[in-house]
Amino acid sequence: AAGDLVDTGERAFRGDVGDVQSRLLDHRPVINAEIRYFVREFEEKRGYRESRLLENINKSVLEAKEQMPPANSGDMNQQLSEVIKRCKSPHPVFHFLVSQQGTQLKANMEQLKEDWAEFLKEQQRLKEEVDEEHARAVGQLSAKYSEKKKELAKFTL
Repeated sequence: AAGDLVDTGERAFRGDVGDVQSRLLDHRPVINAEIRYFVREFEEKRGYRESRLLENINKSVLEAKEQMPPANSGDMNQQLSEVIKRCKSPHPVFHFLVSQQGTQLKANMEQLKEDWAEFLKEQQRLKEEVDEEHARAVGQLSAKYSEKKKELAKFTL
């Protein structure tokens, strides 16, 4: 019986040590309680803004997905062929604009040719004026130097 008593005492001591050990080293219950408290406080103070923000982002993603072009290449090819047909088909307004633009371009080219011819005539006239002025200046200088030459010849004899 004394042996039983020692066994019971050891078990009680081991149980007490286990309780002390679990209280000192096992922090999971305390950490879980702190996490629950933090989440509760965070959600109450923030008013579930993050969850609403995530819901709005999810809606935006779904709307963007709906607006995306079809992933099926057959549908895409059909849509592209329709676009190409529209681009190739002549439109009366386009032809009108092209003809108007062609007429306007021709008129502008004629005006530019006339302006260029006028410019060339003016340049030719200015060139002739400069040439005449140069010829007069050369003639005056030649006459002046020939007079100086004659005067110099009188003094050297």
